[in-house]
This record gives sequence, structure tokens and C-alpha cells, in this order.
Amino acid sequence: MSDKVVTLSEAVALVQPGDTIALGGMTLYRRPVAFVRELIRSGVKGLTLLALTAGYESDLLVGAGSVKRVRTCYFGLEVFGLAPMFTKKARDLEIVEETEVSLALGLRATLSGIGFQPARAWQGTDLLKVRPDVKTITCPYTGEQYVAFPAIKPDVAVIHVQESDHQGTAILKGNLALDREMALAAQRAIITTERLVEEVEGEIAIFGPRVDAVVLAPKGAYPTSCYPYYRLAGQEILDYVDACSGGDFEEYLAQFLDGKRGG
Repeated sequence: MSDKVVTLSEAVALVQPGDTIALGGMTLYRRPVAFVRELIRSGVKGLTLLALTAGYESDLLVGAGSVKRVRTCYFGLEVFGLAPMFTKKARDLEIVEETEVSLALGLRATLSGIGFQPARAWQGTDLLKVRPDVKTITCPYTGEQYVAFPAIKPDVAVIHVQESDHQGTAILKGNLALDREMALAAQRAIITTERLVEEVEGEIAIFGPRVDAVVLAPKGAYPTSCYPYYRLAGQEILDYVDACSGGDFEEYLAQFLDGKRGG
């Protein structure tokens, strides 16, 4: 099997302007921060950001002007409050209203090779009014009405993992979010990993044949946490919020790109 290990810059080259990029992880846990740093450095613009939940790394992308469109059910910093740059720039972004179920079923439709996934979700809510692209259908067997959630197919998925082999077979130690589905549904899948091993041990979450590139990136999720290697760096998140609140995002971003902030 071919060795898929590349540098961060080589992996970022797989992302094209206008792509839909799916970022793995959950809130402030196991986010692909090192990849986002290199992505901002590359200058790629016009991205659609897709995430189950968007956090620190996504807010940096928005603040840097890399994102045109957002698809997530949550954008924030948990106990640290709102995502400051998303809050500031929300009016300049195209925001697609999503929920956990619309994202999960959209990815599942792609994995099933069909154009939509039916469910009872969203019925009786106003979500269908703000998402006219989401249609309803009638079951041909029971006559029941269902919501038909359209398939979601990311151009690129970026997942930070604890351990991967050289072909991209990887393990995730808890809190899987939608990482497995994103990696399978995307046209191109990129793994950044804390450890690179000859053979992974444990329950496999992502299988190498589906992966296009592997990057060794120790502390690649910092300042978000990555169990069991390091905890959330709360002070760094607070410093980020303070910088944005004080109008110093550009200074923080410059330090982040230089590697002086955010790990």
C-alpha cells in the first residue's frame, strides 16, 4: 500500500477556492487547528465551512476572510461565550440553517448513494421556511409525509486523530462527532495525527483506502483538547476572545500564523 504521508502545505494544496471543507472534531475538542493555520496561510478563499459544530478554528477561518458560506448547527466557544469573529461577520456570510439531524442525514444520504434521506424531523417547525431547498415527500407505502434532507457531499474533509498509520487508517478515542461520515462522504479526505505508527491498535474509525493524505501534526488540535494527550488550553481561548473584543484580531491572527499563538 502506498505511503500517504505528506507535509501540511502539500495537504492544504488539496483544497481549492470555493470548496466545501468539512472540519472534524466537536466544539473545543480535537479540532484540526494546525491544518487551519496552514490553510489561512495559503490564501484560499470562498470556502463553504461544514461542521457538526464550529469553534475556535472555524472562527479564525471566518475572521481571516477564508469563508463565504457556513453550514453548522452550532458556532461558539462553549463556556467561553460566542465565537467573536463569526458574530461580527455573520451578516457578510451566507448561513445555511442546519441541525444535527440535517447534517447527519445529509451525509448519510451521500453514503447511501442517494439524493436525499427521509425523516420525520423538522415537521411542525419553521425550519422549512428558511430552507426552501429542503422538500417534503409522501411515502408511497403509508401515505405519510416526510422531510427529504438533501445529500451533503463535501469536497474535502479534514479530521484530526490521535493515531494513524502511513495509509490513513486511524483511531478516534471517544467523541466521534460526524468524523467517520465526513471522511467517507468527502471527495478528498485528509488526516492530521498526533502519532504516526506502522500499525494502529484499537477500534478503527477511519480506513486508509478512503484517505488521500496523512500529516504528522503533534499538538495539531491545540489549544482545543485531544484526549489523552492534552487538555483544553482555556487561557489561550480567553486570550483569543479578549483580542477580538479589543479589536486586535488582526494582531492575534498574525501571531497565530507565525506560530506564536494557538500552539
